[in-house]
Amino acid sequence: MLETNIHPTAIISPKATLEEGVKVGPYSLISEDVHIGRGTVIGPHVQIEKWTTIGEECEIFFGATIGNQSKDLKYDGWRSYVKIGNRNILREYVSISRSTFEEGSTIVGDNNLLMNWVNLAHDTIVGNRTIMANFVSLAGHVVIEDDVRLGAHAALHQYVRVGKMAMAGGFSKIVQDIPPFMLSAGQPSRVRSLNRIGIRTSRINPLSQLTPETLAELKKAFRILFRSGLPLKHAVARVKAELEATSEVEYLLEFIETSKRGIGFSQPNRTLNG
Repeated sequence: MLETNIHPTAIISPKATLEEGVKVGPYSLISEDVHIGRGTVIGPHVQIEKWTTIGEECEIFFGATIGNQSKDLKYDGWRSYVKIGNRNILREYVSISRSTFEEGSTIVGDNNLLMNWVNLAHDTIVGNRTIMANFVSLAGHVVIEDDVRLGAHAALHQYVRVGKMAMAGGFSKIVQDIPPFMLSAGQPSRVRSLNRIGIRTSRINPLSQLTPETLAELKKAFRILFRSGLPLKHAVARVKAELEATSEVEYLLEFIETSKRGIGFSQPNRTLNG
């Protein structure tokens, strides 16, 4: 049986729910309508605002602010949420804002590492097993899929999507979508290569089991999409015509075809319509 340990200087609303084994450090503030899962550790000087749910076995470090109200000027005080999954590590001064919309949610999945000063704005959605280095900043409505890596000081424009197993280099200015399995960097960020090392060293099971044949197909797809010089819609058609329709290649093409902000290329003037 896990022992719950609340420091005497912590201020916790009687309307908050703390499950078995939760620990709360000195001077932390936990508001009403907060639920904290079993075995989660809240460090000192942490502020957790109302309508926040935190899962099991998370670690939240000094100075983090979770569930603070949306900074969007449209927000008018109505109920909205932050929902955080299990086994997440939120390092010092991480900030996560709740949704702008009534009954909307900002969502963080499981097994993520958010390093010092990471900021997640309203209505962001973060998948599982991501790593965000120091000072990464996500604007509103950003979507980060599973197993993404974001380098220190990367800044993401609102509504940007980053596909699964993608990586962005440090100090990247990300104003367009980053497709899955790709490595992107620069100001503005552009697709540079297949994220080979990230794929091979991933902690996840499905992608760690990628066959050499699947990796070879992804490499071919990268060369056609991002190095052939073809207009993107023609490059997509060529990939469909020439390559085996693995689930990974199909997902890559679907991501590109459904992109609303466009894809950042190292070659200029290439869009899905041109």
